[in-house]
Amino acid sequence: MKKKPLKERILETALRLFNEKGFHGVSVEQIVDTAQTSKGGFYHNFKSKDELLYQIHDVFITYAIEKAQEAYDEYKTPISRLCAILHSFTKVFDVYQSHITVFYQESIYLSNSFQSAINVKRDQYRYLLEQVIQEGQKLGDFRKEVPANITTMAIIGMINWTYKWFDQKGPLTMEEIADIFKDLILHSLITEQGKPEAVKLVKSFSRNSTTR
Repeated sequence: MKKKPLKERILETALRLFNEKGFHGVSVEQIVDTAQTSKGGFYHNFKSKDELLYQIHDVFITYAIEKAQEAYDEYKTPISRLCAILHSFTKVFDVYQSHITVFYQESIYLSNSFQSAINVKRDQYRYLLEQVIQEGQKLGDFRKEVPANITTMAIIGMINWTYKWFDQKGPLTMEEIADIFKDLILHSLITEQGKPEAVKLVKSFSRNSTTR
């Protein structure tokens, strides 16, 4: 752990301690002692303990946005873009399970300024997903009678809840769970026009996930 950059070491230490004891159960002193640094080293990298919690969120939301944008740029149809985005979004809850669990349990303690910064990035993700759904509706691949904005929020809400119940040692891998989400979401959205592509793609992304 000492070989890692100090900022990363402090962040990983805080993540572990917050997960064990809760945000208010951990002091800056405990963090610097466990990370084997000083208060000077801490405050050189973080203005406050609040900022640590903000950075924990920023790690996984930045990853989610980058992967969603990569999916949008790589694929050319709304159905394939949505499949790829759903797959990458679900994967976040496996890769960053500890980050997400700590953040959602402790986020009520964040100041308004950090909450505002978080909302900006969340909106960025939501707008991209909503754009994909709108494009599918315009092309006739997705049903137009379901509003794109409500559909987007429903998708995000459903997948976000994964952090509460996903067990990395459970019977299903996250790739298998992603397939279930894609099946549920696509079958609620696709038209007859879009059905052939959706059926073809619904499982292709998980089979290729190890190469992504």
